[in-house]
Amino acid sequence: MWITSAGPALFSALIEWQKNCERRREARNAKRGQRLKSHENTPGSHLAIAVDRSGMEVIVRLNGRIDVDSSPDIRDCLLDILSDKQSVHAVTVDLSDVNHIEASGIATLVEALKIAGPRQIRLHLQGLHGSVLRLFEVTGLLPLFETIHGGRGWRDAKCF
Repeated sequence: MWITSAGPALFSALIEWQKNCERRREARNAKRGQRLKSHENTPGSHLAIAVDRSGMEVIVRLNGRIDVDSSPDIRDCLLDILSDKQSVHAVTVDLSDVNHIEASGIATLVEALKIAGPRQIRLHLQGLHGSVLRLFEVTGLLPLFETIHGGRGWRDAKCF
């Protein structure tokens, strides 16, 4: 894979920033007495997560905004899939219905990519468009991911 000279430093900075955001979020939720569970959208989150499994392939469909409040939900979901005892060979994250993504969302996807690699799991991004695509291009991270053009279905996923 091609990595820009700033790539490794940018990865580390993004992941550290995401972890700091998660710690602040956990502290905020602890004060409110809320418990968060994986795959549940937190109150006030503007993101819906749907997971479809087909054999050894999983597609994670995201709908809405990916920001500091919704990134931990995506992280929990992806970590559950990537650490699943059942064998998974490919995970596709469908961003077709995502209208906004912040650095915390990109850091979450980079972290999932780093976990998937050593486990021989292919991580694909599907349906990149508009400002979401531009953010991946501007950060120089797009070449790190396998991308599938189109969205909304297994038929579009030619890599499977």
